[in-house]
Amino acid sequence: MQTITVDGVRFRVALEGPENAPVLMLSNSLASNLGMWDPQMPAFTQLYRVLRYDHRGHGKTDAPEGPYSFARLAEDAVGLLDALGIGKAHWCGLSMGGMTGMRMLTHHRERIDRVVLANTAAQMGTAEMWDARAATAREAGMAALAEATIGRWFTPEFIETAPRAVEKVRDMILTTPVEGYAGCCGAIRDMDQRESIAEASNPTLVVIGARDPATTPADGETIAKTIPGATTVSLEAAHLSNIEQPEAFSRAVLDFLEGS
Repeated sequence: MQTITVDGVRFRVALEGPENAPVLMLSNSLASNLGMWDPQMPAFTQLYRVLRYDHRGHGKTDAPEGPYSFARLAEDAVGLLDALGIGKAHWCGLSMGGMTGMRMLTHHRERIDRVVLANTAAQMGTAEMWDARAATAREAGMAALAEATIGRWFTPEFIETAPRAVEKVRDMILTTPVEGYAGCCGAIRDMDQRESIAEASNPTLVVIGARDPATTPADGETIAKTIPGATTVSLEAAHLSNIEQPEAFSRAVLDFLEGS
């Protein structure tokens, strides 16, 4: 792990895998941190130099006062690439990380190669919903949001059969800085990329959770239909498909990245 400062914000960053391999940048969901990608690391680091980071306001990255924006979150990612001397990287982002990826596709396409947008949406929910979640976090703490979040992120069967994995994610939620969570709620509240992504030109894979109640299969299909040439893969999972179906997720991503 290392700390890199971008525009006055200190980011926790991990860079692992063969030094001369192509770079794959992983971008985490709301209320998680770079540890959400642990299930993928053994497979990904066989072929790639994997760059993980905690989003602004998440994990051990600083949490300046919000609200944030996806313009800012994408600029953070570019700043990290610049600081590490990386000209271009593949991108894999889930949920908020996928939203950041869509901004990268339309405003920083020269810095990314192939792009995986997992369990995400180009527009999500209402302003009232995101304002309410931010207010709950500020007034009652992340514990007030944890159980409902877990219920959206995993199927009931996974919650019952994989308690250790679920507990690890619950801990990520509980330790997310309140101001960082609220700041990113503001970014999602104000986001609408449904039209802009039609201008994307990078090869793109959209990963859909067949049982995802947060970013629904319809949300994923809309992205795939809008981005020229995008393809989809559906996994039998809820929102955090990379954790609920780790082998299938890793295989889908690697097959796409290694494809012609």
